[in-house]
Amino acid sequence: MELIRGISGIRGIVGDNLTDSVVMQHIQAFSEIQGKGEILIARDSRPHGDSFIDAGCKALSQCGRNAVNYGVIPTPTAQFLVEKNKMAGGIVITASHNPTQWNGLKFIDADGCFLNGEKNNRLFEIADRISSSHQNSGSFKKVDNGFQPHIEHTLNLSIIDSKAVKNRTFSVVVDAVNGAGSLALPEMVEALGCKVHRLFCEPNGEFLRGPEPLAKNLKKLGDSVKFHNADVGFATDPDGDRLAVVDENGNPLSEEYTLVICADGFLNTTNSSNPLVTNLSSTLALDKVAEKYGCSVIRSAVGEINVVNKMKEVNAELGGEGNGGVILPESHYGRDSLVAAAMFLHRMAQDTQKVSEIFTSMPQFVMVKDKIGLGSVDPQSILDKIEQYFSDAKPDKTDGLKLSWENSWIHIRKSNTEPIIRIYAEAATQSEVEELVEKVKLIL
Repeated sequence: MELIRGISGIRGIVGDNLTDSVVMQHIQAFSEIQGKGEILIARDSRPHGDSFIDAGCKALSQCGRNAVNYGVIPTPTAQFLVEKNKMAGGIVITASHNPTQWNGLKFIDADGCFLNGEKNNRLFEIADRISSSHQNSGSFKKVDNGFQPHIEHTLNLSIIDSKAVKNRTFSVVVDAVNGAGSLALPEMVEALGCKVHRLFCEPNGEFLRGPEPLAKNLKKLGDSVKFHNADVGFATDPDGDRLAVVDENGNPLSEEYTLVICADGFLNTTNSSNPLVTNLSSTLALDKVAEKYGCSVIRSAVGEINVVNKMKEVNAELGGEGNGGVILPESHYGRDSLVAAAMFLHRMAQDTQKVSEIFTSMPQFVMVKDKIGLGSVDPQSILDKIEQYFSDAKPDKTDGLKLSWENSWIHIRKSNTEPIIRIYAEAATQSEVEELVEKVKLIL
């Protein structure tokens, strides 16, 4: 299998298509396209990340760069620190939600945002021809517990009523999948006056559940919430940028509703009329919540940097993705589980509703997220056939093909991070959405 390159950086199988030399080539290429200054390097908790971070520091040193090694920290923390400390850029060694045998590199620009598509392509071109014969000597230093400034900043966000949250002394179970958020996320929640019960909060890279915070992977979190009689459960992915929620009965909310509920609390607090931004594959429930407050929703192609660029373009004060990713520019332009948890607790503190009641008060839709292997299929020819079949739908070809009706839609696109075609669909009922997906899969 070839190394996966795209808008999210690179990902591969460790020891197969992802080796120390591949990591060094790409990091040296990144150094070449960045301006002057220090470069942050960090990783998620996968054990092989330790070797890659050493290789990365060596690569930067050979380029004459001063590297700052933050060790294991959440990806959003790295983004926050790059911007806050005015660094030349950052590199996070992570494969996000992919299984343990995977790893990769996410590249952060000097503004704290991920590289855009054009700059990523330049990096890949340079990496393919770069020589490893750099002889310069830079320095590198190690920073421990580097997530503390990120926690402090999150606690002081203007849209978080920290006093109201602290007065409620919520009981919270935090499941960090033994990933990069294992220390930072529970510590931040504790700082908001909550009693925290830790589940899978050892940053050792042993993913004792499926690494994505999907409902099917959150049974132990649900059981723990019920055992501790907690008010809510929070789950994140290995690099700590996504947040899923389990209610007081141990039932997982769809990860789509993290952004929806955070947006409800945000709009109720700010009365902002600026549009919200999300991607083409995120729930219609966000549009319905926005309408309630007199706002609109603008959609971008899938991929965090695409959402961020659209947010900047329309001056959005809140955005994100339906995979549990919340983006609040007041903090930084990146999906952030710490910010999402603080915003969700803020919404909980606005009234006396339980989490299950907050969820049922939101507009309800049913979503199916499916996928098939890419194989030798030509994605474009398949999309053309699907568009012809659904001639009554409104098409959007910004990113793959999205077909929309009044209260339903289906989105088919090639994945940015895996060799698969993703099929996302949403409708008012389970039967409607399953029928949509089955029709597309028959064509595929």
